[in-house]
Amino acid sequence: MRILITGVSTRAIAESARAAGYDFFTLDYFGDYDQKRLCENYSLKRDFGLPFGSAELFESSQRLNFDSVVYLSNLENHPEIVARFAADHRGGKYVQLLGNSAAVLGRVRHWSTFFGFLRQQGIPTPATIFADQVPPNDVQREWLRKPIRSGGGHSIAFWPADQPAGAGFLLQEHIEGQPCSASFVANGRECVVLGMTEQLVGLAAFGASAFHYCGNILPLAAEETRQTTLAQVRHITHGLTREFGLVGVNGLDCLLKDGQVYPLEVNPRYSASMELIEQAYGLSIFDLHVRAITQGALPDFDLASSGWKTEPRFYGKTILYAERDGQAPDTQDWSERGIRDVPFPGEDLTRGGPICTVLASASTRDNCFAMLVAQAETLKGEIYA
Repeated sequence: MRILITGVSTRAIAESARAAGYDFFTLDYFGDYDQKRLCENYSLKRDFGLPFGSAELFESSQRLNFDSVVYLSNLENHPEIVARFAADHRGGKYVQLLGNSAAVLGRVRHWSTFFGFLRQQGIPTPATIFADQVPPNDVQREWLRKPIRSGGGHSIAFWPADQPAGAGFLLQEHIEGQPCSASFVANGRECVVLGMTEQLVGLAAFGASAFHYCGNILPLAAEETRQTTLAQVRHITHGLTREFGLVGVNGLDCLLKDGQVYPLEVNPRYSASMELIEQAYGLSIFDLHVRAITQGALPDFDLASSGWKTEPRFYGKTILYAERDGQAPDTQDWSERGIRDVPFPGEDLTRGGPICTVLASASTRDNCFAMLVAQAETLKGEIYA
């Protein structure tokens, strides 16, 4: 079974697939320096001269040979393209879709359906209004304008309470809390929670701003509330799995405030924090994904007992964004220094665009975060020298 892995960035899951011994190749936008050295890779930007787009990924895939497909961000926002992959007919048989179907995406990423189900289950969620509705005039609430086809925190902004969101957006109550995420693997009926992480959002140290995603730290730092948080996350993810028929690995973005979990969205595919789970707990994320879909198999893994060790260890990653236009320095040794998603030497860097991914591990959350900051500062010194 030759598997195509496709999405905007595929390096992290490609490392997992390679470690698990699968026959695969990747098609993404960036085609970074380390990606090209890791596996067979095709890049919209480098190999096909195309901008990023889900339709561009599908059209480019028609030049390639594969039996199965695993999709990543941001194809969850384009069920029509996922349906085209599932209907792809090659060599007398259909391509096997190793992921949630277009029908599942159409429901779980339909926000009124998603939040409506959570409310029916008595699960607290931020107030959310759609289309041309105007939020209630409540001075106690702040509102965020979010794109319906969300991803990475882009295009999210505070919004006046007396204006509708406009086409392609929704309005959601802003809750001051800890942004976090949970990863789980599902077989359409049951699921297993694999890890919970703190999300890093809008941090200037990494060139990010506003609500832009810039990384994760695993596990959630609040040790005294982990068990109650995990119990809530298990309740939420089991309910979502059964209601929407989720399969494979999925991510849940949420806020944690005063011990209460507020779900924000499901990312029904591999997500960025999962490489930390693989690193910390020794789980093969890609293998879990494939086995859950093809066999309905779930791992014998209990995060409460297996994931949280007596000797604490924190694992972090961050995306470093360009603070200004420029060029990458000599990056040939970056992979050996633990840096990932490495640009080619001399590659043009665009202000606000991603440069690379930095990883760190330490015995405390604060030390782990400090290591990420220190590595980012070192890299900025090389880049902007």
